[in-house]
Amino acid sequence: MLLLAIDTSGRQGSIALARTKTDLSSPESSDENAIEPIETTPLAGGTFSAQLIPQIGALLSKHGFTKNDIDAFAVASGPGSFTGLRIGLAAVKGLAEVLEKPIAAVSLLQVCAFSSEMQGKVMAALDAGRGEVYVGEYEIHSSVYVVSREYLVTKAEFLQQARGWSVATPDALLFDVATAAGLSVALLPPISAGAVAGLGWRNLQRGEIVTPEQLEANYIRRTDAEMLERIGS
Repeated sequence: MLLLAIDTSGRQGSIALARTKTDLSSPESSDENAIEPIETTPLAGGTFSAQLIPQIGALLSKHGFTKNDIDAFAVASGPGSFTGLRIGLAAVKGLAEVLEKPIAAVSLLQVCAFSSEMQGKVMAALDAGRGEVYVGEYEIHSSVYVVSREYLVTKAEFLQQARGWSVATPDALLFDVATAAGLSVALLPPISAGAVAGLGWRNLQRGEIVTPEQLEANYIRRTDAEMLERIGS
């Protein structure tokens, strides 16, 4: 089956095509090569709204496909840029509704944790700007992962809470700060739509599918109570 993946969460984005050896009616495969990347194409930041649909069409055409050949979608649902995420999600909503195909909404924090190939207690971290960090806590054993929670903290809180965890991040500055604090941390390659496709395929196999109406961004913002506490401190 043919999978289209989209990531418009950051300053730079990408789209990817991948082919799987099985379809969604087959049991989950233990074959590590069950998904075969075809191509990942970068998208320049600031022009996602103008680029995204034409680039999808060009990528499909380049490999002899049309939109009707797409069997499923994987899309980065957050955390990240409000505007960027909305553009990617809107495109997937529209295509999936017209084509009547399933969607896997993929957390970028989960992509970090899964791509790290770490086992046990894994903490994924992404720079949220303004001295804050997006954090995801997971239990990973072999190919099975359990999501504990995803939240937003200050950099100081992150360094404190990450003790005893294996930390994974694609952000070099966070890596340096965590290393200097004595944490066990791995620096990952930049996240791409290819990595979103990989985790998206696993989610699709696990039945973690959403409809266009159910697809929403995962911004990971502080609660109102937390915001009031910060203002008052």
